[in-house]
Amino acid sequence: MKLKCDSELIKLNEKLYPCSTSVTMDFIGGKWKTVILYHLKDGSKRYHELRKSMPIVTERTLSLQLKQLEKDKIIKRKVYTSKPPLKVEYSLTEFGKTLIPVLEVISEWGNRICEEKAEIVKVSK
Repeated sequence: MKLKCDSELIKLNEKLYPCSTSVTMDFIGGKWKTVILYHLKDGSKRYHELRKSMPIVTERTLSLQLKQLEKDKIIKRKVYTSKPPLKVEYSLTEFGKTLIPVLEVISEWGNRICEEKAEIVKVSK
């Protein structure tokens, strides 16, 4: 089903969208969701691993974004309780894995822009 962005509305999960692009952006839009998903595309990561790979995101923001991605069934959260300390891992769901080609294209475009216009800045920890 291909929808135009001019006269039709899309209803998904009780929300109305003007076009399929807005559906996509509702799932992955914002500054951190795509970054989180990019870090999960190669496999499961623990919370602290994600936090370490995104040093400028606040803990609150990371936690909220993970919860939203989990609610949208893009990532899954697995808690291991068999032995202390408690271990939590995040990974892409099968639905989330369908975003990998999109994430790779977004990353390639960003790399091209960075090569042309950006500079590397070291983050002090």
